[in-house]
Amino acid sequence: MNNKLLIVLFTLLWTGINAQNWENDHYCTRIPGKISDSKKDITQIVPSLFTENYDLKYYRYDWYIDPAVWYIQGTVTTYFEIIGKDQHSISFDFTNNLEVDSIVWRGKKIDFKQSDSYRLDVNFPQALAENALDSISITYHGEPPTSGFGSFIQDQHGGVPILWTLSEPFGAQDWWPCKNGLDDKIDSIDVLVTTPDKYRAASNGLLIREFISSEGNKTYHWRHRHAISPYLVAIAVTNYEVYSHDVHLSDGTTMPMLNYVYPESINQAKIGTSYNVKVLEYFDSLFVNYPFRNEKYGHAQFNWGGGMEHQTMSFVVNFGNSLLSHELAHQWFGDYVTCRTWQDIWLNEGFATYLDGLIRERFPTYPNDWYNWKYGIINSATSQPGGSVKVTNPTNVNSIFNSRLSYNKASYLVHMLRWKLGDTDFYQGIRNYLNEHQYSNTTTNDLKNSLENVSGQDLTSFFKNWYEGEGYPTYNVTWAYKDNKLIIHLNQTTSHPSVTFFDMPVQIGLSSKVQQKYIRLENTENNQTFEITTDFDVENIQFDPALWLLSKSSVKYDAGLLTSSVSDYKNNVTILPNPVQDVLTLITDKGNWDSYHIISLDGKTVQSGKCQDKETRIQVGTIHSGQYLLQLNSSKNTSKIFKWIKL
Repeated sequence: MNNKLLIVLFTLLWTGINAQNWENDHYCTRIPGKISDSKKDITQIVPSLFTENYDLKYYRYDWYIDPAVWYIQGTVTTYFEIIGKDQHSISFDFTNNLEVDSIVWRGKKIDFKQSDSYRLDVNFPQALAENALDSISITYHGEPPTSGFGSFIQDQHGGVPILWTLSEPFGAQDWWPCKNGLDDKIDSIDVLVTTPDKYRAASNGLLIREFISSEGNKTYHWRHRHAISPYLVAIAVTNYEVYSHDVHLSDGTTMPMLNYVYPESINQAKIGTSYNVKVLEYFDSLFVNYPFRNEKYGHAQFNWGGGMEHQTMSFVVNFGNSLLSHELAHQWFGDYVTCRTWQDIWLNEGFATYLDGLIRERFPTYPNDWYNWKYGIINSATSQPGGSVKVTNPTNVNSIFNSRLSYNKASYLVHMLRWKLGDTDFYQGIRNYLNEHQYSNTTTNDLKNSLENVSGQDLTSFFKNWYEGEGYPTYNVTWAYKDNKLIIHLNQTTSHPSVTFFDMPVQIGLSSKVQQKYIRLENTENNQTFEITTDFDVENIQFDPALWLLSKSSVKYDAGLLTSSVSDYKNNVTILPNPVQDVLTLITDKGNWDSYHIISLDGKTVQSGKCQDKETRIQVGTIHSGQYLLQLNSSKNTSKIFKWIKL
């Protein structure tokens, strides 16, 4: 089947989606299918409990690599602090496929044992001092195994050998002695790779120097002075061509974007990386400063079917905009701030996927680029009725990197948080989250707290439904209109019994032949009816026209709604004064309204509260001047919306 026919078929499968953009490695940043290449069952690997009595501080890696040979040899020196008293040994996660030649402590060789397939025990002749900095050097060699997405791979491009590493999630232990978990970032590293002088070695941080170390060999010394998770340490070695771009950051500094590229890919690469410069400058201004701006950002090409966000230098198979943007986004979401457990991988992958979407909003490359991206994500996430964003089996690679859940549904959690909170609070909450947890590890609850502290909203129900729960809602929308009175009824069914109702604000588009506007309804209960007084004749409505919600829907006209029970309350509500300066008073004759929501015209809920029996005094002095909507909710699942003005 030729490529042109494949594109036609792809277009038919994704109605309304631009095929070329979706082909551009959007979903290939982690392909679960690649796991079949593994040489052992990754589902049996869990982080070791034997590595908890010390805190990692520093690593110096000194390796010899010939990319034509599946082999590693060298010395790894690690500095650490002991936790606890009377500690005579420490352990590392490290494969016994590699032979340890010696371990040196304070100039002397000491005892060690490779006691299990992935455990290296180091025994000291005396107890180590608690909280004191100490170090050992481990010299080893051999042919590493591979797991997960490969971890240590030797291959070819254009007839030239290449060797690269990709350790996420559990693969670092396949090629160097480490802590194979997420709870102990290394404060600082130096990476020295010696290789035949016709090759170049790429790695994390700054290239301090490259020098002839012996006849026919060259050494590349990379230095990284930021906290880094073990799975993000990486090397790649082949006959790279090297070029760079200047990136102008929002703090006024200029930083290099350094690119290590196959010679045969240089023209394509320069197009893609040039585009990625403006994406980096956009992310830098939108969130917080690029976290590693005193070093670099860059790319190293490799053959794996996607990309990997190795800290300061992403490894990529090609230079499509979607792939480069996704891996770049990880420098903030995944590298700077890293999930604490693999259950929370959505904090890495959901945000990176969403930021790939944001470049389509900011820099659209074709009409409806942003809309079509959202449409495709919704179709993917709703293609099955169940599935939780919270990873159910965090020791299984397929479960961790589920494209439908950890990427697509997770990205829509981010999008719906933006809708629920409004842009101002959403982006400030994300900035606070990044600043509060810089260079550390986080949980979903950490993100929740940052967003709640900025917005004042309680997000417990949101995360209970969307993060822990499964499935999505289907909205059945009926409506009717007469004499400037619009009635909308929302009924919701859920695709999975773990969630009975998704309480989310919804956007409704109202239109006539000459006019269009959007309103926001706080849908707090199922089978809720809303009455809206309009200033033009409504001829049609749309549910969620901007695709803010992960949902399905149907919309139909129902004249019977004009006799809705909302009309019973039509003349029983007074709001005064209007316009108002400080206190808005709500008077209801029968006291049959339970709660209120103040909604800005841009769709943000700025204040909510409970209604009193007959008179409710609402403090609005701190709200900015402008027009607002007041939505009242009744005990009979009905709502009414009023316009008012804040002076």
